[in-house]
Amino acid sequence: MDEVGSGAARPHVEAFRQIVVWPLQLMPNEGDRGPAWERLLAANGPWRELQDDFPEDASLYQERHYREFVAFLPHVRRFLYGERASGARAVYGESPMRIFRRDDVARLRLFPESERTPYELDVVHVDLYFFYDVDVVILVVEIEGGDMALSDAQEIVYRLGRAYPAGWDALGAPLNCFRRVEWLGRDGDVLSASDDRDRARFMEAVCRRQATALSAHWQWLLAPLSIDPCERPPVAAFRQLEFHRMPIMVYVALDDPRLMTRADAMRLAFASSPGEPDDLPYGAEFLGDFEEKHCWDRFHDPARRSAWTDTRLMCSRQALVVVGDARRPFFLDAERGALAQFRHQFFLVGLIAHFHRASLLMLSDRLVSTMNRLDPTRRESVGRFRHDIRATLEVFLRFTHRYYFSEISDQAPLREVFDLWRAQLGTARLYEELREEISDMAGYLETDLLRRQAVTILQLTVVTLFSQIGMLATGFLGMNIFGWAEADVATKVFIFFAALIPSAGITFYTVLKARRLAFFLDALANEKLDWKARWASLREIWSTKPL
Repeated sequence: MDEVGSGAARPHVEAFRQIVVWPLQLMPNEGDRGPAWERLLAANGPWRELQDDFPEDASLYQERHYREFVAFLPHVRRFLYGERASGARAVYGESPMRIFRRDDVARLRLFPESERTPYELDVVHVDLYFFYDVDVVILVVEIEGGDMALSDAQEIVYRLGRAYPAGWDALGAPLNCFRRVEWLGRDGDVLSASDDRDRARFMEAVCRRQATALSAHWQWLLAPLSIDPCERPPVAAFRQLEFHRMPIMVYVALDDPRLMTRADAMRLAFASSPGEPDDLPYGAEFLGDFEEKHCWDRFHDPARRSAWTDTRLMCSRQALVVVGDARRPFFLDAERGALAQFRHQFFLVGLIAHFHRASLLMLSDRLVSTMNRLDPTRRESVGRFRHDIRATLEVFLRFTHRYYFSEISDQAPLREVFDLWRAQLGTARLYEELREEISDMAGYLETDLLRRQAVTILQLTVVTLFSQIGMLATGFLGMNIFGWAEADVATKVFIFFAALIPSAGITFYTVLKARRLAFFLDALANEKLDWKARWASLREIWSTKPL
């Protein structure tokens, strides 16, 4: 993009979309039965489950949904939509993804730091995505607006989607957040508002439970899910998995994309604060490979004219941004054009990418919790540790074979953007690290099992060896030493127990001393030891010193 001076014309945003994709880790209670979405249905709150997009009357099926469906490979389709055959569920069955939506939120009002007129945007939808067998839920909020300056769009991208303030300035204003955020109902009433200026509430939450509180408007939106682990919410508690800034997707249609400077593009890509059009958001050396690492420019060429729809896609760990020309009908087409592709295909690519990372972080957190609960001195703790590690290994294997895709589409845009997004998120590296950790845990369990089996075999061998002495002594003549065949029943019963109890006692005592007896037998068989050392090893059998 051409650099322009601060006095040059600035691009204007004709259409704007932002989608928040916020993964959270579910923390079910001890007595919870069944998945969290069943309790969400039973809670009778504002959330309702969405049915699939495949109506019985095919004439009602929308083309944008058809294009979304055919964009993905068959194994990804089964994950997203499930599988049917002749009107009945096929072998794969239903989709493991369940979607819930609330319809009471219609608009979003954002108050900037200054006393300027607040921004008002439409809320397209608010959804919760649950996944079978994985304790992850993803909040999705899509907003739309338009007819704004590029700096206003940058302001919204920078400040919206923060779970709580990072701090406060000397006057008590929250850092990097809007002065106030309000969710509005369909009649214009304020349903919930932020409380980021309430410094005491956030400080108290950290001091009381070593966990941050959520801003009131996000906490209200997620109810009846709760972030407070001290409560017993009717559905489930949750915790954050990553940074307090929520991942976002942004769609920007400009009146003339050629007027956007390189610095403008970087501010959108990194979701950084607005600034002068010529001022880079970070150091020039750090941004030297920006185009190579963060841009997908297959359809970006500002010099081309005629029917070319100039479109640029930028991706960072924080955001995926699509920028295009509002003068081209294709870019604004919500049914067949770039907007439809952004809201459907690219959204699902982002959902899968962030779901992969969130699931891996959830499993990693579960491993850490399992290790923290391990007390090697307590048998029940060791048994619980083995059970939890095996359960985590099973979840990891199911996640790998059911959810973890390295390829999702044969369409070049989706395939290449997915690869770029995964690289920014570091998903492949995180997966390999987790697989190695779980492999180490599984190796430890296998080694521990072999060790316990070896101890058992050692004990049985020692008991068998010493039992041979009595067996040889009593069976040498091939007959009983004492003839009790003619004795009465009472005498036989008495003699049976008189022999059983000492025999059992000797056997148990031999098992108790099995390891020391094994050391004695090893010393006895060692030709390098003299008899004095061998007798010393014999005395060690009754020593009270631990081995």
